Amino acid sequence: MSGEFITALITFAGSAIGALGGILLNTKLTNYRIEQLEKKVEKHNNLIERVYRLEQNEAVTAEKIAVANHRIGDLEQQLEKSES
Repeated sequence: MSGEFITALITFAGSAIGALGGILLNTKLTNYRIEQLEKKVEKHNNLIERVYRLEQNEAVTAEKIAVANHRIGDLEQQLEKSES
């Protein structure tokens, strides 16, 4: 074999190994970034769920306050009638 052919084979092997190494490294980096994004999305989804629950609780509390105010109004009316 000629020296040029051997040099070409070594160059090709080096290029192939470098390309495969780059692909593997890029794949690992991409997978890592996807995992990090998934964690952020999960945190965001948890926040949305918590806010939804808080809004539901706020609506229930507002309804309870409205009922309590109505009862107080009724009691005040009864008190006024009994004083008259």
